[in-house]
Amino acid sequence: MKKNILITGGAGFIGSHLVRLLVHKYPTYHIVNMDVLTYAGNLENLKEIEAKENYTFVKVDICDFETVKQTFITYKIDAVIHLAAESHVDRSIKDPFSFAQTNVMGTLSLLQAAKETWGSDFTNKLFYHVSTDEVYGSLGEDGLFTEDTAYDPHSPYAASKASSDHFVRAFHDTYQLPVVVSNCSNNYGSYQFPEKLIPLFINNIIHNKPLPVYGKGENVRDWLFVNDHARAIDVIFHKGKIGETYNIGGFNEWKNIDLINVIIKTVDRLLGREAGTSQKLITYITDRAGHDFRYAIDSSKLKEELGWEPSLQFEAGIEKTVAWYLENQEWLHNITSGDYRAYYDKMYGVD
Repeated sequence: MKKNILITGGAGFIGSHLVRLLVHKYPTYHIVNMDVLTYAGNLENLKEIEAKENYTFVKVDICDFETVKQTFITYKIDAVIHLAAESHVDRSIKDPFSFAQTNVMGTLSLLQAAKETWGSDFTNKLFYHVSTDEVYGSLGEDGLFTEDTAYDPHSPYAASKASSDHFVRAFHDTYQLPVVVSNCSNNYGSYQFPEKLIPLFINNIIHNKPLPVYGKGENVRDWLFVNDHARAIDVIFHKGKIGETYNIGGFNEWKNIDLINVIIKTVDRLLGREAGTSQKLITYITDRAGHDFRYAIDSSKLKEELGWEPSLQFEAGIEKTVAWYLENQEWLHNITSGDYRAYYDKMYGVD
């Protein structure tokens, strides 16, 4: 069946993995990638599919309602997979306004465009909203986040995502817009902007720079391999029940300090350094304001109802991830130096 699917944030980390997956897997689908190309959007991530006939890139700000609506009309959009978001907690603490604008108003812009252009006939239409486990707040030593866990966001980022989730469900309840929502745990893998923990630390170890660890490094996160997340989105998009929420987790809980030690050991080994060489780079810093202690996702609903489960455990995933960054140090250099921004001008002309 032919579909015209709008993917927002498709030049970002998770988005680019999803775009590549869908473009290759569904040749009858036309994938329209809408991205404004902020610092975290990188078209170099999509080189392998940029010339495909079933792929189109449009540089659009999701907060620009009129242009978003026109994009729906021009490309006869049937479905949306909405990933575009400001996502770095530290940045949200410094600039909460940007997070409210993009994550809340941008989502509302897309919802309204879908409602207005789809009219009253929602046959074969879907608005899929990709969210985060951070909306649930923090866990103690025990327990898991389920789809029924009450929202309790603690950072401006989490609050903005929680608000966007509520708007999506409100459009379903008020206008019967066909929606699904998924909330995922921390992602890791190739093509991640090196402000996030794993690529940041890999890059710092390569260059013998300090590894900043919040507090004592005892905060716990559930890590999900990004390729598995893209697979989960594919499954939910095609098989998920309208109006439902699905949690996506990796069943991989790690204390930050234990995770960091695994990264150090792996990078040192793959670089041919003596074991423990980079241990001295660990630098403990003042804990982040409102730092949630533990996240852990219960993905049993997704497994039991739709048949998805992670393909990789963390040790195998981190080995592949570290190897990718070491083999793609030019990509890392382009990202950290800002040179990657020139790729859009090269491909599409000066903005």
